Amino acid sequence: MSNRKIIIGSRGSDLALWQAHFVEGQLQKLGHEVEINIIKTQGDKIQHLSFDKMEGKGFFTKEIEESLLQETIDLAIHSHKDLETTNPEGLAVAAVSYRENPSELILIRKEAVDASQPFKFKKGAVVGTSSARRKVQLLHQRNDIALKDIRGNVPTRIQKLRDGQFDAIMLAYAGVKRLEIDLSEFEAVVLDPKDFIPAPAQGVLGLQIRESDTELAEILQQLNHPEVQQTTVLEREVLRLFQGGCQLPLGSYAEKQGEEFHLWAAMADTWDAPLREVKLTGTDPKALATEAVEALKKK
Repeated sequence: MSNRKIIIGSRGSDLALWQAHFVEGQLQKLGHEVEINIIKTQGDKIQHLSFDKMEGKGFFTKEIEESLLQETIDLAIHSHKDLETTNPEGLAVAAVSYRENPSELILIRKEAVDASQPFKFKKGAVVGTSSARRKVQLLHQRNDIALKDIRGNVPTRIQKLRDGQFDAIMLAYAGVKRLEIDLSEFEAVVLDPKDFIPAPAQGVLGLQIRESDTELAEILQQLNHPEVQQTTVLEREVLRLFQGGCQLPLGSYAEKQGEEFHLWAAMADTWDAPLREVKLTGTDPKALATEAVEALKKK
């Protein structure tokens, strides 16, 4: 196959650029020339609203997807959890990356630590998160806390914690790990994804292309992780069946052992409604997702 030049579209945040450079490195090892184009998205421009108050879906992906369709870029690299569960007409996720640790991370200011409490922050703590899914699971175990919306990229959020705007904040561990941020000034609590359920496909990169670009699809197969693809497809199918986007308080997490899939899912109707949880095992991912959704709706 001829080595072609591949233009990657990326958001400009530290983490998005880490993701773009990571894939760039893999493609260069295969002998391809790569260029990275930075694209500003609606999610980058609107910093004053929390995700659950923003209109529509795909805040961090829409402009990049439009660039793909307009052929100004060839490849979009997304945090897979930010992607719509159905691709826009003409686009497809051709490959997924390895999975970084999918856990949630709580960072706590040292003076706000209380190791006797769930999640290790003190009673009445001010906790920063804009995710409805995180809010509902936090409140499920700690209804004494004050939740406060937080926006901005990973370093910005950590700076807000450092500045004392919050006692604790919640982030995806994957992003902090990839950016190799020094967390020594905080108490860092990594939560088991089976207990505190992450966003579908958390820790995974989705590599999106034009469906018509069969040459690039073939190249990307060399970077694909089939088992990660199977578990993330299952997690995202739960979300798709609920027709949810970033605003739906839904977590789903899957692992594969031998032929069996284990699925943990948790959701609520709104961030301040009661949490419903299920754990299921099966060999057919599609059937398992359907079973999970029916069980959650019944609860």
